[in-house]
Formats: sequence, structure tokens, C-alpha cells
Amino acid sequence: MPANITTRNSPDKPSRPPLQSVEQALRTLLDAAAPVDGAEAVATLDACGRVLAVPVQAHINVPGMDNSQMDGYAVRAADCASGEARLRVSQRIPAGHVGQPLEAGTAARIFTGAMMPAGADAVVMQEACEADGEHVIVRHVPKAGEWVRYIGEDIRQGSTILEVGSRLRPQELGLAASVGQAELSVRRRVRVAVFFTGDELAMPGEALKPGAIYNSNRFLLRGLLQKLGCEISDYGIVPDNLEATRKTLREAAQQHDLIITSGGVSVGEEDHVKPAVEAQGRINMWQIAMKPGKPLAFGEVNRAAADAGRAFFIGLPGNPVSSFVTFLVFVRPFLLRLQGLPREAALPQPVAMRADFDWKKADKRQEFLRVRRNAQGGLDLFPSQGSNVLTSTVWADGVIDNPPGKTIAAGDIVSFISFQELL
Repeated sequence: MPANITTRNSPDKPSRPPLQSVEQALRTLLDAAAPVDGAEAVATLDACGRVLAVPVQAHINVPGMDNSQMDGYAVRAADCASGEARLRVSQRIPAGHVGQPLEAGTAARIFTGAMMPAGADAVVMQEACEADGEHVIVRHVPKAGEWVRYIGEDIRQGSTILEVGSRLRPQELGLAASVGQAELSVRRRVRVAVFFTGDELAMPGEALKPGAIYNSNRFLLRGLLQKLGCEISDYGIVPDNLEATRKTLREAAQQHDLIITSGGVSVGEEDHVKPAVEAQGRINMWQIAMKPGKPLAFGEVNRAAADAGRAFFIGLPGNPVSSFVTFLVFVRPFLLRLQGLPREAALPQPVAMRADFDWKKADKRQEFLRVRRNAQGGLDLFPSQGSNVLTSTVWADGVIDNPPGKTIAAGDIVSFISFQELL
């Protein structure tokens, strides 16, 4: 039995199952996740952050015509072979206008993006030319095709430019617009219910009673869900008792894909969320070998009608840093899969970086250490790695994913996950 597992064997109390590794837990969640049913058409202007439900195909070529990459002169390359050609300027072609066929021995003043006139096969940038009244002196020997963008060079008509499951960033929206796509078919938003347990919790603006704390997790988790484009129902702070928790779970399950809670999934006498979920559905996974964030639960809550299915459930720890880290490690990829992203796209991509600190306190669990990049290209460690130290998440710009049992010495190469990617 692993040394980090505590058991209490007695006739009344069965031993706890072993802690799951982060890898095992993540596999369990992603195996269960499937894209939500339902799609909607939204204006391309309003589709940022959404996930494509239908591929986008190009119905036109981009560019739609041969055009100039530069401000300069459209010429026949053969007319400029001397390197000092003097050509009559026969026309002027701004972008959005169509020129006349280019006569031999002449040049067309042309501007970036303007359509190449028939007969021209090159553009000479204006810096290599000298205007001389109605003529231009071309002091360059161009090659055919120089500074010309050809029809369909970027996108060929009939090609698929965006695949199903693409998360739409500004660049994807620009690409869709470049082929004239005014609307896009996207997955509906994932519906997430959240609530928070703990009689000690108060809201900012309220006076703190003795023993009370402000509910920072409510703001933290809502902000994370908003970043991911979810449709959020906030049930607020639920009283610390089993029946109130069961009632909220029953209500939340009816219209939501996922229920997220914070607190109440540990083993204390006042931790009612886990038994409430087991009464309304089931727990498929509980307690992870990670630090911070050991008490994380994953399961399902049944809907009222027998054939109405279920809502997924994820119970996060109550400590704010634990809640933040477990959301990024588990909830984020789970939600991205529900939204329709491919499995590999839902996972973060760590980068190798140099640690500029010593970490001599190896833990048996997988650790996520809050760090910040420094001017020397390395990583500095926040002094306190406690699960209650929320200031560490503001100071840091990422975490080190540190394997179980591993110490770190200054100069070691570690696995860094940037908050910029995750958020």
C-alpha cells in the first residue's frame, strides 16, 4: 500500500480507497466528457470564444484576383531587363479599382492590394523607381511574379478552412470573414450551476461576524467560468446541512450540464456535499494525489425524470488556492471537452524552463507550485505555497507541474504551465 494512504480499518468504518493520481483522475474526467448536444448560428462578429459545430468551407478564392503586395509599379518584367528602364506611366490603379490591359513598354502606378492589370507580370516597389514626369525610371531587374499575390494563393475555393471543434479566436474570425462568412454554427454554451457551502461564508459588503470569512471562491470560480464562455447559474451560499445541499443539487441538475461546488467534499462531520451527491446520484472519483487540491470529487446527479439523464458534478476544495488549481487542472479541460474541443486541444501544453530556486520539500503527491518568470529567463518561487495563500495566484504567472517525490535545485529544468494559456 502506498505510504501516503491513511486507512482506519474497523468493523464500522471501511478503509478509504487509494488516492488517484492526477493522470488517472484527468483520464476519468475526459473519458466521461462528450460535447454537449445543440448548436446555434451566431454572427461571426459575436463568435469569439465559441466552438465550431460545423466546418467552414471557402466559397471563394482568397485573394480573389492577382494583386500587388506593394505600392509601386506594375510592369512586364521583360521591359525592365536593362536595370535602367524608362517607361511611360499609362494608368493609375488604386485598391478596389480595375485597370486596363497594360501596353508593352509602359508601367502602371499601382497600390497595395490593387488588382494586377492584364499583361503585367511583376511589381517593382516604388523605392526602386524614380518618377520622371509622365514616365518612371525602373532601376531594378524584376523577375516574373515579383511582389504579386496570385488568385487563391492563401485559400482555394472549396477548401475547408476551419474544422469542427475549432475554438474561435480573433484570427479564426478574421479567416472566416475573409471568405465572406457572416454567420457561424457553434456549439451551444455549456450550462454550469455553482454553489458554495460553509456557514462561515459572508459576501463582501456584509459585516464579518466572529469566525466568518468572505467568500472569495464565488468570485474566483465565476470569473474562471466566464473566461470559458459558460452560461452560469449561481445558487449562492447554501446552508451547511445535508437536506439543503440535496435540495440545491436536485434543482441544479434539471437544466444544467455540470454542477460545481466549493467546499464540503472532505471528510469532516460538516462536509455534506459528498453524501448529498451520493444520495442524488453517485460519486465516481474522490480524492487526488495532488497538492494543493487533494479533496476533489467527480460524479453525477440524477435529474427528476427517470429518462432525463443526469448532470455531471465536480466538487472542488474549499481552500481558495486548491479550488483555483483544481479548476485549472481538471475543470477547464473537462469543460473544453463539453464545449466540443478535441481531447488533445483541451489539455495545457507545458514548456521546459529553468528553476532559479531550491525546493527541498519533496511531497508524495504531485505538486503545482506557484512561480513567476524573471528577467533572467528563469522561474522564481512564491515564498509561501499554502493552499490558503490567494496572493500567490496574483503574484504568479503560472505553475510548475512537479512530479511526486521530486526535489528541485536551482538550475534544474522544470515543467511550466503559464496562466496566460490557461486563462
